Amino acid sequence: MSDLAGSIVRIAEEAGNAILTVYNRAGEIQVSSKQDASPLTEADLIAHETIRDELLGIDETIPIVSEEGRIGNPLESEKAWLVDPLDGTKEFIKRNGMFTVNIALMSRDNDRWTPILGVVHAPVTKTTWVGGSETPPQRIADGNYAPIQVNKETGQPIRLVASGSHRGEKDESFAESLGNHDLIRMGSSLKACIVAEGGADLYPRFGPTSCWDIAAAHAIVEAAGGIVVGPNAKRLDYDIVDEVLNPYFLVACSDDWNAVWQANQG
Repeated sequence: MSDLAGSIVRIAEEAGNAILTVYNRAGEIQVSSKQDASPLTEADLIAHETIRDELLGIDETIPIVSEEGRIGNPLESEKAWLVDPLDGTKEFIKRNGMFTVNIALMSRDNDRWTPILGVVHAPVTKTTWVGGSETPPQRIADGNYAPIQVNKETGQPIRLVASGSHRGEKDESFAESLGNHDLIRMGSSLKACIVAEGGADLYPRFGPTSCWDIAAAHAIVEAAGGIVVGPNAKRLDYDIVDEVLNPYFLVACSDDWNAVWQANQG
Protein backbone atom coordinates (compact mmCIF):
# COMPACT_ATOMS: atom_id res chain seq x y z
CA MET A 1 0.00 0.00 0.00
CA SER A 2 1.29 3.48 -0.85
CA ASP A 3 2.07 6.01 1.85
CA LEU A 4 -0.91 8.10 0.71
CA ALA A 5 -3.34 5.17 0.88
CA GLY A 6 -2.02 4.26 4.31
CA SER A 7 -2.51 7.84 5.49
CA ILE A 8 -6.13 7.89 4.27
CA VAL A 9 -6.83 4.59 6.02
CA ARG A 10 -5.47 6.10 9.24
CA ILE A 11 -7.59 9.25 8.81
CA ALA A 12 -10.76 7.23 8.17
CA GLU A 13 -10.10 5.14 11.26
CA GLU A 14 -9.47 8.27 13.34
CA ALA A 15 -12.78 9.72 12.14
CA GLY A 16 -14.45 6.40 12.97
CA ASN A 17 -13.16 6.57 16.52
CA ALA A 18 -14.52 10.10 16.84
CA ILE A 19 -17.92 8.88 15.62
CA LEU A 20 -17.91 6.09 18.21
CA THR A 21 -17.53 8.60 21.05
CA VAL A 22 -21.03 9.81 20.17
CA TYR A 23 -22.40 6.40 19.17
CA ASN A 24 -21.42 4.80 22.49
CA ARG A 25 -22.66 7.67 24.64
CA ALA A 26 -25.64 6.85 26.84
CA GLY A 27 -29.00 8.33 25.93
CA GLU A 28 -30.78 9.22 22.73
CA ILE A 29 -28.72 10.56 19.84
CA GLN A 30 -29.58 14.21 19.18
CA VAL A 31 -30.65 14.84 15.58
CA SER A 32 -31.22 18.03 13.60
CA SER A 33 -32.30 18.46 9.97
CA LYS A 34 -30.38 19.98 7.08
CA GLN A 35 -32.01 22.08 4.36
CA ASP A 36 -32.78 18.96 2.32
CA ALA A 37 -34.45 17.41 5.40
CA SER A 38 -31.71 14.78 5.76
CA PRO A 39 -30.61 14.08 9.35
CA LEU A 40 -27.50 15.60 10.92
CA THR A 41 -25.84 14.58 14.17
CA GLU A 42 -22.89 15.70 16.26
CA ALA A 43 -20.98 12.70 14.93
CA ASP A 44 -21.32 13.90 11.30
CA LEU A 45 -19.69 17.20 12.23
CA ILE A 46 -16.94 15.73 14.43
CA ALA A 47 -15.96 13.27 11.68
CA HIS A 48 -16.00 16.04 9.07
CA GLU A 49 -13.71 18.26 11.14
CA THR A 50 -11.32 15.38 11.83
CA ILE A 51 -11.03 14.43 8.16
CA ARG A 52 -10.81 18.04 6.96
CA ASP A 53 -7.95 18.91 9.29
CA GLU A 54 -6.00 15.74 8.45
CA LEU A 55 -6.42 16.09 4.69
CA LEU A 56 -5.27 19.71 4.80
CA GLY A 57 -2.23 18.50 6.69
CA ILE A 58 -1.36 16.15 3.81
CA ASP A 59 -1.71 18.75 1.05
CA GLU A 60 -3.57 22.00 1.62
CA THR A 61 -3.69 22.71 -2.14
CA ILE A 62 -6.09 19.84 -2.89
CA PRO A 63 -9.74 20.97 -2.55
CA ILE A 64 -12.04 19.05 -0.23
CA VAL A 65 -15.67 18.38 -1.14
CA SER A 66 -17.51 16.97 1.87
CA GLU A 67 -21.18 16.40 2.53
CA GLU A 68 -20.74 18.83 5.41
CA GLY A 69 -18.80 21.58 3.61
CA ARG A 70 -16.31 22.49 0.89
CA ILE A 71 -12.80 23.93 0.98
CA GLY A 72 -11.23 25.27 -2.20
CA ASN A 73 -12.44 25.23 -5.80
CA PRO A 74 -12.31 21.78 -7.42
CA LEU A 75 -12.56 23.31 -10.91
CA GLU A 76 -9.17 24.93 -10.37
CA SER A 77 -7.52 21.61 -9.55
CA GLU A 78 -6.89 18.31 -11.31
CA LYS A 79 -7.65 16.39 -8.10
CA ALA A 80 -10.02 16.76 -5.17
CA TRP A 81 -11.00 14.88 -2.05
CA LEU A 82 -14.61 13.69 -1.92
CA VAL A 83 -15.77 12.86 1.58
CA ASP A 84 -18.83 11.50 3.36
CA PRO A 85 -17.82 11.77 7.02
CA LEU A 86 -20.72 9.58 8.13
CA ASP A 87 -22.47 7.59 5.42
CA GLY A 88 -25.63 6.03 6.78
CA THR A 89 -26.67 8.62 9.36
CA LYS A 90 -30.09 6.94 9.64
CA GLU A 91 -28.35 3.65 10.44
CA PHE A 92 -26.18 5.48 12.98
CA ILE A 93 -29.28 6.92 14.68
CA LYS A 94 -30.80 3.43 14.83
CA ARG A 95 -27.52 2.19 16.35
CA ASN A 96 -27.44 -0.86 14.06
CA GLY A 97 -23.76 -0.44 13.17
CA MET A 98 -24.27 -0.23 9.40
CA PHE A 99 -22.62 3.13 8.75
CA THR A 100 -19.25 4.09 7.29
CA VAL A 101 -16.65 6.78 6.73
CA ASN A 102 -16.02 7.37 3.00
CA ILE A 103 -12.95 9.16 1.59
CA ALA A 104 -12.17 9.24 -2.15
CA LEU A 105 -9.45 10.95 -4.15
CA MET A 106 -11.00 12.15 -7.40
CA SER A 107 -9.39 12.96 -10.75
CA ARG A 108 -10.91 15.61 -13.05
CA ASP A 109 -11.59 15.38 -16.79
CA ASN A 110 -13.10 18.77 -17.72
CA ASP A 111 -16.15 18.97 -15.43
CA ARG A 112 -16.47 15.23 -14.77
CA TRP A 113 -14.69 13.27 -12.07
CA THR A 114 -13.66 9.67 -11.43
CA PRO A 115 -12.32 8.10 -8.22
CA ILE A 116 -8.69 6.94 -8.26
CA LEU A 117 -8.41 5.97 -4.59
CA GLY A 118 -11.08 4.98 -2.11
CA VAL A 119 -11.22 4.14 1.58
CA VAL A 120 -14.36 2.93 3.36
CA HIS A 121 -14.20 2.36 7.11
CA ALA A 122 -16.88 0.71 9.26
CA PRO A 123 -16.31 2.02 12.81
CA VAL A 124 -18.36 -0.54 14.73
CA THR A 125 -16.68 -3.61 13.23
CA LYS A 126 -13.36 -1.75 12.82
CA THR A 127 -13.14 -3.00 9.25
CA THR A 128 -11.64 -0.96 6.41
CA TRP A 129 -11.66 -1.45 2.65
CA VAL A 130 -9.14 0.31 0.42
CA GLY A 131 -8.36 0.24 -3.29
CA GLY A 132 -7.78 2.32 -6.38
CA SER A 133 -6.19 2.60 -9.78
CA GLU A 134 -2.72 2.25 -8.23
CA THR A 135 -3.72 0.63 -4.94
CA PRO A 136 -4.41 -3.13 -4.71
CA PRO A 137 -7.84 -3.79 -3.15
CA GLN A 138 -7.65 -4.92 0.46
CA ARG A 139 -9.84 -5.55 3.48
CA ILE A 140 -8.28 -4.63 6.81
CA ALA A 141 -9.63 -6.22 10.01
CA ASP A 142 -7.96 -6.83 13.36
CA GLY A 143 -4.72 -5.49 11.93
CA ASN A 144 -4.72 -8.10 9.16
CA TYR A 145 -4.54 -7.05 5.50
CA ALA A 146 -6.24 -9.42 3.05
CA PRO A 147 -6.53 -9.00 -0.74
CA ILE A 148 -10.08 -8.98 -2.08
CA GLN A 149 -11.73 -9.50 -5.45
CA VAL A 150 -15.25 -9.71 -6.80
CA ASN A 151 -16.90 -13.08 -7.26
CA LYS A 152 -15.74 -14.57 -10.57
CA GLU A 153 -17.89 -17.70 -10.46
CA THR A 154 -21.43 -16.40 -10.31
CA GLY A 155 -24.21 -18.96 -10.38
CA GLN A 156 -27.66 -19.48 -8.92
CA PRO A 157 -29.04 -18.00 -6.84
CA ILE A 158 -27.70 -14.53 -7.65
CA ARG A 159 -26.77 -12.67 -4.48
CA LEU A 160 -28.39 -9.25 -4.55
CA VAL A 161 -27.53 -6.71 -1.85
CA ALA A 162 -30.07 -4.02 -1.07
CA SER A 163 -30.63 -1.14 1.31
CA GLY A 164 -32.05 -1.76 4.72
CA SER A 165 -33.81 1.63 4.61
CA HIS A 166 -34.74 2.36 0.98
CA ARG A 167 -36.56 -0.05 -1.33
CA GLY A 168 -39.15 0.75 -3.98
CA GLU A 169 -41.02 -0.63 -6.98
CA LYS A 170 -38.01 -0.43 -9.31
CA ASP A 171 -35.91 -2.38 -6.83
CA GLU A 172 -38.56 -5.08 -6.71
CA SER A 173 -39.04 -5.28 -10.49
CA PHE A 174 -35.29 -5.46 -11.12
CA ALA A 175 -34.93 -8.23 -8.55
CA GLU A 176 -37.78 -10.17 -10.16
CA SER A 177 -36.19 -9.84 -13.60
CA LEU A 178 -33.05 -11.59 -12.30
CA GLY A 179 -34.90 -14.80 -11.52
CA ASN A 180 -33.60 -16.92 -8.67
CA HIS A 181 -31.81 -14.67 -6.18
CA ASP A 182 -30.99 -14.21 -2.53
CA LEU A 183 -31.52 -10.80 -0.96
CA ILE A 184 -28.93 -9.40 1.47
CA ARG A 185 -29.99 -6.35 3.49
CA MET A 186 -27.30 -3.84 4.38
CA GLY A 187 -26.80 -0.12 4.93
CA SER A 188 -24.49 2.63 3.62
CA SER A 189 -21.56 1.96 1.28
CA LEU A 190 -21.14 -1.45 2.91
CA LYS A 191 -23.38 -2.72 0.09
CA ALA A 192 -20.74 -1.92 -2.51
CA CYS A 193 -17.92 -3.21 -0.33
CA ILE A 194 -19.54 -6.63 0.02
CA VAL A 195 -19.64 -6.84 -3.80
CA ALA A 196 -15.96 -5.85 -3.91
CA GLU A 197 -14.97 -8.64 -1.53
CA GLY A 198 -17.10 -11.29 -3.28
CA GLY A 199 -19.88 -11.60 -0.72
CA ALA A 200 -22.57 -10.43 -3.17
CA ASP A 201 -22.91 -10.19 -6.94
CA LEU A 202 -25.04 -7.09 -7.50
CA TYR A 203 -26.03 -3.86 -5.81
CA PRO A 204 -28.58 -1.87 -7.85
CA ARG A 205 -29.47 1.61 -6.64
CA PHE A 206 -32.66 3.26 -7.87
CA GLY A 207 -33.05 5.65 -4.93
CA PRO A 208 -31.45 9.07 -4.48
CA THR A 209 -27.74 9.26 -3.63
CA SER A 210 -25.02 11.87 -3.79
CA CYS A 211 -21.55 11.55 -5.28
CA TRP A 212 -19.88 11.20 -1.86
CA ASP A 213 -22.12 8.23 -1.02
CA ILE A 214 -20.52 5.86 -3.52
CA ALA A 215 -17.29 7.27 -5.02
CA ALA A 216 -14.90 5.77 -2.43
CA ALA A 217 -16.47 2.33 -2.72
CA HIS A 218 -16.49 2.75 -6.53
CA ALA A 219 -12.69 2.93 -6.54
CA ILE A 220 -12.49 -0.21 -4.40
CA VAL A 221 -14.98 -2.18 -6.53
CA GLU A 222 -13.12 -1.40 -9.75
CA ALA A 223 -9.77 -2.26 -8.19
CA ALA A 224 -11.30 -5.60 -7.15
CA GLY A 225 -12.40 -6.35 -10.73
CA GLY A 226 -16.00 -5.16 -10.61
CA ILE A 227 -17.95 -2.39 -12.32
CA VAL A 228 -20.00 0.65 -11.32
CA VAL A 229 -22.24 1.82 -14.16
CA GLY A 230 -24.96 4.40 -14.71
CA PRO A 231 -28.39 3.92 -16.35
CA ASN A 232 -26.77 3.49 -19.79
CA ALA A 233 -24.51 0.68 -18.48
CA LYS A 234 -21.47 2.91 -19.02
CA ARG A 235 -18.93 3.60 -16.29
CA LEU A 236 -20.38 6.01 -13.75
CA ASP A 237 -18.64 9.36 -13.45
CA TYR A 238 -19.45 12.30 -11.22
CA ASP A 239 -20.20 15.99 -10.94
CA ILE A 240 -18.86 16.98 -7.52
CA VAL A 241 -19.53 20.73 -7.88
CA ASP A 242 -22.98 21.55 -9.28
CA GLU A 243 -25.14 18.43 -9.70
CA VAL A 244 -23.91 16.25 -6.84
CA LEU A 245 -26.87 13.83 -7.09
CA ASN A 246 -26.13 10.57 -8.87
CA PRO A 247 -28.29 8.93 -11.50
CA TYR A 248 -29.38 5.35 -10.85
CA PHE A 249 -26.35 3.06 -10.75
CA LEU A 250 -25.42 -0.60 -10.62
CA VAL A 251 -22.48 -2.08 -8.73
CA ALA A 252 -21.71 -5.54 -10.08
CA CYS A 253 -19.04 -8.22 -10.15
CA SER A 254 -19.21 -8.31 -13.97
CA ASP A 255 -21.12 -6.88 -16.93
CA ASP A 256 -23.30 -10.01 -17.23
CA TRP A 257 -26.39 -8.11 -16.07
CA ASN A 258 -25.93 -4.89 -18.05
CA ALA A 259 -28.71 -5.73 -20.50
CA VAL A 260 -31.16 -6.54 -17.69
CA TRP A 261 -30.10 -3.37 -15.93
CA GLN A 262 -30.76 -1.21 -19.00
CA ALA A 263 -34.11 -2.89 -19.59
CA ASN A 264 -35.25 -1.79 -16.12
CA GLN A 265 -34.62 1.91 -16.65
CA GLY A 266 -38.07 2.71 -18.09
